[in-house]
Amino acid sequence: MLTSLGTALVTGASSGIGALYADRLARLGYDLVLVARSAERLEQVAAAIRSATGRTIETVKADLTIGGDIAIVAERLRHDHRISLLVNSAGTGATASLLESDPRMMSEMIALNVDALMQLSYAAVPAFVARQQGAIVNIASIVAITPETLNGVYGGTKAFVLAFSQSLRHELAGTGVHVQVVLPGATATDFWNVAGLPVEHLPETIVMPADALVDAALTGLSRHEFVTIPGLHDATQWDAYETARQAMAGNLSTSRPADRYLAA
Repeated sequence: MLTSLGTALVTGASSGIGALYADRLARLGYDLVLVARSAERLEQVAAAIRSATGRTIETVKADLTIGGDIAIVAERLRHDHRISLLVNSAGTGATASLLESDPRMMSEMIALNVDALMQLSYAAVPAFVARQQGAIVNIASIVAITPETLNGVYGGTKAFVLAFSQSLRHELAGTGVHVQVVLPGATATDFWNVAGLPVEHLPETIVMPADALVDAALTGLSRHEFVTIPGLHDATQWDAYETARQAMAGNLSTSRPADRYLAA
């Protein structure tokens, strides 16, 4: 019988980054619970990974923009004590300007990128804390810190993922539960076609192969990184950014306005 590292639940697992996470985690020794909207595509991914790895792989058909479907996955996270890793990979994006975007589609994007990720994290964390082990991987984007790059609502959803992960990491310090947030840059997946800008239209120098992205992110996870930015070659730039943010934090709330706001 194959030794297992536990079970990883991966959302958005029928294609792209989610499917690659599923493959890599199975090869590392995880059994899997794979979640996506398309049962047919999900089972194709599961069958291929079963054949290649011999791992136990279950599939859950769920549309994470629908409250009832989120509840099904959340219940699994609360009560399946085999689950030791949650990968919140499901998400969608947009490239059109704010004023050219359909507000209804923006609301659906917020539901998937923000609400589903939040609810599933809330479902997983108590069980992980009770066992004093487990990990959550949240897939954000570089637009979390460069929201001018693409659609602003998309950037806002990924800024939420980063901020939520920062707070979660702070609250879970000392519990044995690890939080990682991954900030991919442009990645060669179907994301771009769905978002309205085919990846072929982007400069090759900024587009990372999806397998390279996932392998880099998993290396970061193995090193217990909190923030992993695979495309950032000079890690001291993030360190400087974070140091500046922390230095400013203690000066943001004071009993009187700054002098520049006082009447002459």
